[in-house]
Amino acid sequence: MNTQNQIKNGTEFSIHPATKIGHVSLTVGDLENQIAFYQQTLGFVPLWREGIQAGLGTNETVLLRLVEQPGYKRYQGVTGLYHFAVLFPDRRELARVMARLFALKVRNYPTDHIMTKTTYLDDPEGNGIELYTESPEDGTWSLENGEYITRRKDGSLSSGREPLDVEALFSHLNEDDKLDLPVPAETRVGHVHLHVRDIDEAVGFYHGILGFDLMGVAKAFRMGFVSAGGYHHHIGLNTWQGEGAPPPPADALGLRHFSVELPDQAALDEVVSRVQKAGIPANQTEDGLLLHDPSQNGVLLTKKS
Repeated sequence: MNTQNQIKNGTEFSIHPATKIGHVSLTVGDLENQIAFYQQTLGFVPLWREGIQAGLGTNETVLLRLVEQPGYKRYQGVTGLYHFAVLFPDRRELARVMARLFALKVRNYPTDHIMTKTTYLDDPEGNGIELYTESPEDGTWSLENGEYITRRKDGSLSSGREPLDVEALFSHLNEDDKLDLPVPAETRVGHVHLHVRDIDEAVGFYHGILGFDLMGVAKAFRMGFVSAGGYHHHIGLNTWQGEGAPPPPADALGLRHFSVELPDQAALDEVVSRVQKAGIPANQTEDGLLLHDPSQNGVLLTKKS
């Protein structure tokens, strides 16, 4: 996204520009099967396991936390996770993981958003995943007057949802490249995309309280985007499960929380202070301050370790 004129701050504050999305935590029905999928299919590294919980990611960083609750169910028409997006450092690493998906015959949907190259898939329990890398050299994407505008580098317009040229992407691999390597250390969760019950209400929370910059709202698409530091989006919001969708029941599979990682204690304290002033219920945990947005999506405020 060409972000220079996209940031629309209706507040006197802004979350620290170095803020990132940290790990994502999911409730799963079969921990063993989910660990196997993320390790064998995506190259995540199992980092720890304690009883019904496990952490996976790069060799250095936890990207995904899983908590097993056998017998829990997948519900439709509720708020929660649309997808979490794994950001790879370059096209070669995205090509590696996509080639692995093709080799394993895992259904996925390669898409060219022009300024990102991506593919979409679900894990075995229906959690949405996006795998992507940045490609701003190919063009820009923006929201102008509530409309998506995607331009290629030559200035021509694109839908922003073109089929990805997979052959061109795979050209970044060598014939002897191994596909079963773990994800590189630079890999991280680039953004999360959430089902919410109301866009304006969600923007009021993520922008008006936490302090993410408002990158735009597309009413026709029932979507909004917020970010820190001018990034195209760290959090996507949609009402595709229905306006006023309820939160998932207590026995639901899916999102437990995602973490918002502030760069230092001072930056974290600023956000926590706004949360407290707004009277939002929150619980201090060993990992950070856990609260919920108005749609009951869990948000963990923490600082970079």
